[in-house]
Amino acid sequence: MPLDFTDQVAIVTGAGTGLGRAYALELARRGARVLVNDLGTARSGSGSGSDSDSDSGAETAIAPAEAVAREIRAMGGEALADTGDVTDFAQMEAMAARALEAWGAVHVLVNNAGILRDRTFAKMDMADFDAVVRVNLMGSAYATKAVWETMRRQGYGRILMTTSSTGLGGNFGQANYGAAKAGVLGLARTLRLEGAKYDIRVNAIAPTAGTRMTADIFPEEAYAAFSTDTVVPAAIFLVSRDAPSDAIVGAAGGVFQSGFVTMNEGVLLEGDACTAEAVAAAWPKISDPSAVRPFENGMEQSHQALHRILKPDG
Repeated sequence: MPLDFTDQVAIVTGAGTGLGRAYALELARRGARVLVNDLGTARSGSGSGSDSDSDSGAETAIAPAEAVAREIRAMGGEALADTGDVTDFAQMEAMAARALEAWGAVHVLVNNAGILRDRTFAKMDMADFDAVVRVNLMGSAYATKAVWETMRRQGYGRILMTTSSTGLGGNFGQANYGAAKAGVLGLARTLRLEGAKYDIRVNAIAPTAGTRMTADIFPEEAYAAFSTDTVVPAAIFLVSRDAPSDAIVGAAGGVFQSGFVTMNEGVLLEGDACTAEAVAAAWPKISDPSAVRPFENGMEQSHQALHRILKPDG
């Protein structure tokens, strides 16, 4: 059956260009009323991404958010443009309030807004570290907090966080981005626990797409292969009525993968044998990846350890 969003209200941050724009347009095609949020800045978070237009001889700015909202309205959909800054919680509250005032609900939130300021850690200005964490991590938290109570009250919500392969595995020159995206994953995995009672499902996507964020990273062939259209299907599924919760999905060029946070059984070192030297000696078993399993929640490590301590032969 087609995934239908008729009568649903969706908010997409960073939706003026790239993946966010693609998500917003597809949600609208499937019947959603879409609030298109975009501050209108460069990929570093600076300046403006607006295009100029002429109105009665004067130069005015068409914000990227408004440009996408116009596209949606032109195809018969309903859309609002919002230029709120995801790093300002008051502006995110105002954004959510606009959606509620216009349409009475918020069913879907796609946290897509993000910036890059790549540099090796040795050369990185801490202001650039802070800026990337504020947009990618705090921006996701602020936007989510702004709609959280509405979703709880409705007894329904679908939230998609944008993590990254850099957050999962690291990447040279992206300490700030990796830290932020790993934080986003921790946020997603916690909120899916807190939201479960209210049918709020929270998932994370790790996309690879040819956008302005990757324009000077990918060679031309890869840029073309990793089109935004090949990522959108995963995002749409992960915010649909029958979406799972706690999924981590990699999406790139039509390849879709599940990611997992895992832990193995490890070893138990007791009494006088619990030494640094014993850890060194047992390291091959401690670091053995052959018996890993998904890590379902943050209490598992302590529960498993306590079980083995109290019942070492169990």
